[in-house]
Amino acid sequence: MPLSPSSLSVEPALTDETTLSATLDCLLEHLTIPTQGACSPETLMQILIRAASKQDSIEHTTQRLQGVPSGNTIRYHLDKLNHMQSLEAQLNQTLQSRVPPRIAKGKQRLAIDLHLLPYYGTPSEIEQPYIYRAQAKAGTTKFFAYATVYVIARNKRVTLAVHAVHRQETLFGNPDLSARRPGSPALTHQAFVSGAWLFQCSRDSLAQGAQLAVCHASYCPR
Repeated sequence: MPLSPSSLSVEPALTDETTLSATLDCLLEHLTIPTQGACSPETLMQILIRAASKQDSIEHTTQRLQGVPSGNTIRYHLDKLNHMQSLEAQLNQTLQSRVPPRIAKGKQRLAIDLHLLPYYGTPSEIEQPYIYRAQAKAGTTKFFAYATVYVIARNKRVTLAVHAVHRQETLFGNPDLSARRPGSPALTHQAFVSGAWLFQCSRDSLAQGAQLAVCHASYCPR
């Protein structure tokens, strides 16, 4: 049956403004970046959101916007984030705070991907442990590596956790990875080294399980 004109909305379900506002509120709620002067946390986050959404550099983003701090100022404040585990925990808390209720209940298949970002130059003392060597790509064999845990629900990807990969870590199939995070609970079910995890959350929430899956997956050969 054709829809009547009154049942159709001319307004989009999501607008740029509402998406930006929701993203900004979520980041400011969970991420702590000390700032000062004209560079407020809100301004810094807006610049990072724009750069990320357009896959642009911080420098070019600040040049295109009026009345914002310079790229050097933004990087000065970002350099204060020098504790990777603390930052990772805040980012995962941010992601998990918006997990849809239908995903947080019951059994889900968790996919884990490894992402490599080409690295050029000489790493700092803080960066060095996270320089991951792999097959040459884009003119380098050095990369920043991070893993993502996500669920595909209704053809939509919902990222549950991210993990910065230390150069000495073996991401998949290492039964000793749980020792790297003392005091953390182990998964209640074994994980299969096939790129996807089928995990029933019998004790922990799905979001917590996803965060643990990166570092505490039990090895179960196929």
